[in-house]
Amino acid sequence: MHVTTSGQQEWGRVDDDGTVYVREGDDWRTVGQFPDGTPDEAMAYFQRKYTDLAGQVVLLEQRARNGAPAADVARAVNRLKTELEAPNAVGDIESLRVRVAALDTTVSELTAQQNVEAQAAVEAAVAERTAIVEEAEALAALDPAKVQWKQATEKLGDLFARWQAHQQTGPKLPKNEANDLWKRFRTARTTIEQHRRTFFAELDSVHRDAKTKKTALIERAEALIPKGIEGVPGYRDLLDEWKQSGRAGKKTDDALWARFKAAGDAIYQAKAEVDAAENEEYSANLEVKLALLEEAEPLLAEKDLDTAKKALISIQRRWDAAGKVPRDQIRPIEDRLRKVEQAVRTLEDDQWRRNNPETKARTEGLASQLGSAIEKLEAELASATASGDARAEAEAREALETRRAWLDAIG
Repeated sequence: MHVTTSGQQEWGRVDDDGTVYVREGDDWRTVGQFPDGTPDEAMAYFQRKYTDLAGQVVLLEQRARNGAPAADVARAVNRLKTELEAPNAVGDIESLRVRVAALDTTVSELTAQQNVEAQAAVEAAVAERTAIVEEAEALAALDPAKVQWKQATEKLGDLFARWQAHQQTGPKLPKNEANDLWKRFRTARTTIEQHRRTFFAELDSVHRDAKTKKTALIERAEALIPKGIEGVPGYRDLLDEWKQSGRAGKKTDDALWARFKAAGDAIYQAKAEVDAAENEEYSANLEVKLALLEEAEPLLAEKDLDTAKKALISIQRRWDAAGKVPRDQIRPIEDRLRKVEQAVRTLEDDQWRRNNPETKARTEGLASQLGSAIEKLEAELASATASGDARAEAEAREALETRRAWLDAIG
């Protein structure tokens, strides 16, 4: 066999007929022919094939270092092992085989590591999905009558969206656990939906009843309009019933209230017209009574009972004769007159107590006792002053002032 010296390489050679060989240990293996080119071109062609294989090995090593899925790395290792059994390439084939064989250990390590990570990810996913289920179950356990259903419905929708997103993007759960969690979530969601439907069905019934009651109240209110001011008491009674008739839903309530209020406005407009006429008619009477109050209020300071009573009786007689006053003025002027009347009654009660025989006798006896006590204390005060006994003087003076005050009170 003729060997072209220029075609000799460390790992390959080319014969004159274009046959290319690769050295593996001490042996040479035919890898192909390149008859239409020079030996250098033939060698370069099969070296490029080696470069491609070496690049695949390098890429696989990088993927393994970067934590690519162990199963993918294992498949690539097996494929390269097959390709490196007798590749049609020129280069250090054995070194590539050794590097690929070393990746078997890397695959084992990756598999163990990724199994641990996968298990941790599954456990975290189970915990996350369980948390979603427990939120749904807590929502299902609430008293339907106390639930804010708009917020509850939105929350349930959010929980279901989270469930779907987790199912699509999270790790696959063991079938039994996944099924159990889904059954719990589905049961909670079904319970919530049943509670919501029941609640709104009952609410619709309540709203219908309230609407029926309020419609009847509106009809009764509208029937009072022709009565004018005489319809006011009846409308007030209807208003009390309205407050007890329940809710019919916001939009319905607003519309019904507008009708009910319109009837009330018509009734009270008639009342306002009557009040305006009365106010005009009674304005002169008010002026008379205000003048009588100017005459009466000085009696608050009067101390002579006969004078006060005589003046008050005259004022009361003229007050009654003056007639009605505007409605909004009745309470203010009546309160002012009542105050004067109370002052005269108090004056009368005080005089009666002073002139009552029994009271008078007790008062005179007490006055006599106080007089004697005062005389005695005056003597004690004089004696203490003369002797310079400051303490005795102070005690006598204090006792004397107290007795004199009592005497003034019953005088």
